[in-house]
Amino acid sequence: MDKYANRPAGEYNANYTRNLKIQGALKLVVCIFIAIVCLLPIWLLIVNATKATQDIIGNASNPLARLIPGTNMINNIKTLTSSKNGNPEFLRAFNVFYGFRNSLFISICACALSVFFSGLTAYGLTVYDFKLKNFSTTFILLVMMIPMQVVSTGFLQFMVQIKLYDNYIPLIIPAIAAPQVVFFMLQYMRSVFPLDIVEAARIDGCGEFRTFMQIGLPILKPAFAVQAIFAFVANWNNYYTPSMLLLSGDLKQKTMPMMVAAVLNNDKINDIGAKYMAVAISIIPVVVIYLFLSKYIIGGVTLGSVKG
Repeated sequence: MDKYANRPAGEYNANYTRNLKIQGALKLVVCIFIAIVCLLPIWLLIVNATKATQDIIGNASNPLARLIPGTNMINNIKTLTSSKNGNPEFLRAFNVFYGFRNSLFISICACALSVFFSGLTAYGLTVYDFKLKNFSTTFILLVMMIPMQVVSTGFLQFMVQIKLYDNYIPLIIPAIAAPQVVFFMLQYMRSVFPLDIVEAARIDGCGEFRTFMQIGLPILKPAFAVQAIFAFVANWNNYYTPSMLLLSGDLKQKTMPMMVAAVLNNDKINDIGAKYMAVAISIIPVVVIYLFLSKYIIGGVTLGSVKG
């Protein structure tokens, strides 16, 4: 029996309102704590990128001082980018222009191929009925569970045999086969895609590819937006595959994650503030994408479960 059943309605409402306020306050505290835990590492990265090495080391024992930005940001940027004031080891390992150019080219091309062909595959598995339809879906799930590290040796040997190593082709073309994106698109299409409209388009004489481009793509725009963000970020942050395939070590060919790793792993570079600045510069595109497209990222958490 409800413990408020024998009490006056006014007292019940007051207790109920008080409980709601307590629950709301607890939820707010939890959300603030989670936000601090998530944002604190980024803030420390930005703060250290504005400090000199001696300031970072000197403030190691003072937690409050570590949270206050420094005044050495311009010098750290010059150390990374200026041949006059910069450290020669930095200039041999890190170049902002080459890093952004190469990573943007690979990320944009791989993202476009991944999202488009994954949407096309999900469209085919949703619209058409054929004998191996269920097997194809299961096979995609199985492939999704295999990490890249398991097949990397065979993949590298194959690229060497066909002479496609040390260029961007094997970093872009394989993005066509993206099982995670296909699975997400498939779940979304099964929830919201009307098959009757495809039948109507066929009756009107519309070709299959044209049907996908003019009917499927507009319906899939929300899913395309979410997966494009995730695919871009994944390709931008990808260090393992480029470092495995780009064997020449030419600075003009390296991606941004490769340059950052070279800076952090170089024992001859002792400027800690400039190292933090290199990492901070490398995450700028990811932060910009999140700030401008965060509504799509948040919406993508439940997008595949929305029923039409």
